[in-house]
Amino acid sequence: MIAEKRVTLGITGASGAPYALHLLTNLTRHFDEVHLMITDAARVVLATESALKIPESPAKIVKTLTDYCQCEEGIIKVYAKENWYAPVASGSAAPKQMIICPASMGCVSAIATGASNTLLERAADVVIKEKGQLILLPREMPFSTIHLRNLLSLSEAGVTIMPAAPGFYHNPDNIDDLVSFVTGRILNHLGINNNLSKAWGYKN
Repeated sequence: MIAEKRVTLGITGASGAPYALHLLTNLTRHFDEVHLMITDAARVVLATESALKIPESPAKIVKTLTDYCQCEEGIIKVYAKENWYAPVASGSAAPKQMIICPASMGCVSAIATGASNTLLERAADVVIKEKGQLILLPREMPFSTIHLRNLLSLSEAGVTIMPAAPGFYHNPDNIDDLVSFVTGRILNHLGINNNLSKAWGYKN
């Protein structure tokens, strides 16, 4: 029996809806299950930056995003913020890879201090304690000293800090090219080969 490829995605209320939606779409192309948590603030930002209205009900969110990503039913699994029975809350059931994109500074602070007040924070805590792969895309400008200390603490705990800061050496033509660059780098770190961004030195 071949093990299913599973990944967890958290979307918080930091600016960066295009990154989150593009990443989600691509994750559904490469994973059998995408375990998703969206904060209340993220729903507001998604509506503001993408005009995509995210409902409150997890079941309705699944339907909305399955249609948006044009993926097979059953790939996207959405959990409410206090659904402590969700598999992502337990080290024995959670996927070993998780991305938070974008990651607000409030979320970063909670994870850095082990707060685990919400399912998203608990899921991140589980990945860290189980020595899995956690990737954070902080989206803030500028970073305060407090932000930097929290990010350093997470980096020292093995978390990959990957700011949503696209490169320009691939000569992007539009915003979509910049978003694809960031998604491509995330997929690279997840071990997924992709053609979303060109490696340095490759012109074709």
